Amino acid sequence: MTMPSEATASHAAVREDSQTVIAFGETLVDQFRDRNVLGGAPFNVACHLGALGAHPVLVTRAGKDALGDQLLQAMGERGLDVRGVQRDPARPTGRVKVTETARGHAFDILSDQAYDHIHASLARMVGLSLHPQMVYFGTLSQRGDSRRALRELLATVDACAFLDVNLRDPWVDADTLRWSLQQARVAKLNEDELVRIGDLFSIDGATPQARAAVLMSGFNLQRLVVTCGAAGAWTRDAAGRIESVAGTPLSQVVDTVGAGDGFAAVFMLGMLRGWPLAKQLARADAFARALCGIRGAVPASQDFYRPFIRDWRLESEVMRA
Repeated sequence: MTMPSEATASHAAVREDSQTVIAFGETLVDQFRDRNVLGGAPFNVACHLGALGAHPVLVTRAGKDALGDQLLQAMGERGLDVRGVQRDPARPTGRVKVTETARGHAFDILSDQAYDHIHASLARMVGLSLHPQMVYFGTLSQRGDSRRALRELLATVDACAFLDVNLRDPWVDADTLRWSLQQARVAKLNEDELVRIGDLFSIDGATPQARAAVLMSGFNLQRLVVTCGAAGAWTRDAAGRIESVAGTPLSQVVDTVGAGDGFAAVFMLGMLRGWPLAKQLARADAFARALCGIRGAVPASQDFYRPFIRDWRLESEVMRA
């Protein structure tokens, strides 16, 4: 029996700064009829954070196959730290079969993929070596053995746990969701997921803000962030303070896939950089809207990020830090 113990051998250069985020979980390849597109929320978030000047480390598992090679090549081209990418000799790189229907695209998230078997000891070692400020995670990657790796990672590091709920049928499990909310300091979800979680856990509330209050109290969350698509977003803290950003109609929508991941990445960047809360929300919303104007969850070129780096003065923030 071959033990799934190999982390990838090549390591990106490490930046010793206060911007380190571990993005834990699934790496997927969306397999369209005519193309393959790398994705998965942790991968998307890591790409955005890296392009905007933070130090993301993706902790995931890919197969020893052509798609796994493609993942590592894409990460290398983007200058991402690859020490957390494990290679699985027995299982394939995560795949999602995408078919076109009269109602749009249908997604079949395949089971028993490499990312379902992230090796716990290797994930723990990455955490020990990095001392991250934040750990980003969701629920999909906890459907298999990887849940143990996440538990060991969170127990190892002293970091802000950021839960991006990302409910994906048929892989929604109430026990996994409950545990995830118990671990998180900050949870992000969309307005539909807030309703669904309320139904799962019998949370009462006449308004979304009231349901958020009960949810936060029940799970001891420090902050809840709720995205509302074109209508904007809002956030509530443990003291009951609410901040919101109003949406405006999107002028051009090419593809909404991955907009929520972009929102999460910029909101976390704002937490790391100490931006005022209103600025965190406004910038995360603006970035997500811009992503809706391109095809795919991650821009093909660094040119997409340059206006944000310039307007938000991200390079000068790094120099001051």
